[in-house]
Amino acid sequence: MVTRKIPDTAKKGFIQFDNLRKDAQKQTELFETKLAGLDQEIGQLSGGNQQKVIFGRETSHDPGFMLVAQPVRGLDIGAIEKVHKTLLELKEQGKAILLISAELSEVMNLSDRIAVLYEGEISAQFENGAYTKEEIGLFMTGKRAGGKKT
Repeated sequence: MVTRKIPDTAKKGFIQFDNLRKDAQKQTELFETKLAGLDQEIGQLSGGNQQKVIFGRETSHDPGFMLVAQPVRGLDIGAIEKVHKTLLELKEQGKAILLISAELSEVMNLSDRIAVLYEGEISAQFENGAYTKEEIGLFMTGKRAGGKKT
């Protein structure tokens, strides 16, 4: 059973707007989200700032599991660092994170285990550090763990 910490933004089914505003302010400062004000609609933000808002929202309420796909695509260097730091903190807290990324260095820096997909199937699965970038690249071209090519 997955338990989720109930945020202070709702009490007995009613939205606590002051707490919601404080939480939004905290998240925008943490991820340095560029916006005109807290009342600005998310659809009016740039794609990178929308991504920061969603990532901040999803990580702020003690998730037990996160599925994260291309979490830093299109973000600036500072935001990339904050996203990676947040994911590492969640990992240290024992949270389960499934990271999907085309950036091999990102996968190698953040993951405990790595699975490589080739043509929709897992071509390799191993503990991080078991293979070099070059060997992982071969798995990405269809080589199977054990040396065979598909």
